[in-house]
Amino acid sequence: MKIPPGRADAFSANPDTGIRAVLIYGPDTGLVRERLNTLTRAVAQSVDDPFRVSEFSGDQLRDDPARLGDEAAALALTGGRRVVRIRDVTDTAANIFSKFLENPVGDALVLVAGGDLGPRSKLRALFEKTDEAAALACYADEAQSLEGVIRASLKKEGLQITPDALGWLIGHLGGDRAQSRREIEKLVVYMGPEAAAANIAISEGDVLACVGDNAAMGLDDLTFAVGDGDHATVQRVYGRMMAEAISPISALTAVARHFMRLHETRGRLNDGKSMEQAASSLRPPVFFKHKRRFQTQANRWSESLLTRGLEILMEAELAAKSTDMPTEAVVERALIQLAHVGRSTGRR
Repeated sequence: MKIPPGRADAFSANPDTGIRAVLIYGPDTGLVRERLNTLTRAVAQSVDDPFRVSEFSGDQLRDDPARLGDEAAALALTGGRRVVRIRDVTDTAANIFSKFLENPVGDALVLVAGGDLGPRSKLRALFEKTDEAAALACYADEAQSLEGVIRASLKKEGLQITPDALGWLIGHLGGDRAQSRREIEKLVVYMGPEAAAANIAISEGDVLACVGDNAAMGLDDLTFAVGDGDHATVQRVYGRMMAEAISPISALTAVARHFMRLHETRGRLNDGKSMEQAASSLRPPVFFKHKRRFQTQANRWSESLLTRGLEILMEAELAAKSTDMPTEAVVERALIQLAHVGRSTGRR
């Protein structure tokens, strides 16, 4: 069974009782861990109860395939349903799970954490097509889902946030769910309980003072280098981000947002607005340190070239999510291609 993205969080919090195994996979490793733990708590109420939760690796399963059935059939000494967690599983284990799902023993919920499995993955196909199994894809948060994560996390702490501050966070987080939550937690600590008690809303200044870390600044460096047509900086910054284990999809998403804002500005310019009027109407507003650079790029890029740039980015995202090509390479190729277009605009 393939769980649609809109139902993924609800399913994780309350999995169907007829499901015996769940595959959690995708490039957002933080979201994979989060949903793995949410599913575990939904069944066993804890992620570290030694009587109800068992965990081992895909390599251990490969060396001892019978362990899957043994663990699934084992009874919890304290009562209740058990959870069997298997991490770092690849397609090499597809046959093991196929045999298990033909006649599952016991009543434990088997949770399988995989990597960024492509559409041709045997393991992914097995879990998507089997009624007693489910597949949960974990991709980088889109703006709408990320806004929900931010608002829910802050509401839990009694905090409010201004639209500009929320927009900045949406534009700079989202590549990895765990990383996004860490940054939100930093913001909560920075504001302190006094802000909630005094009903003070988080401002853009608060966000910049707390969350404007190297990862966020790296995304800014990358997006503006692409718009400038600076090949060398694009490759250097992107390489550094990959070495820091930042999701390639988050980089792609950040550049896409930047080009959508350029496209929106360019459209207003074509409607007769001044550059100041066109750029100042964006929400969230352009960060003051980047304002002149943003306006320069909006002047250089034509509306047709920006449209083509967005097509390149959409094609790259589709290829990353629907083919077996390495995501990191797909994204890098798109960014270099886009930077090449940006370089040509500066020669006109």
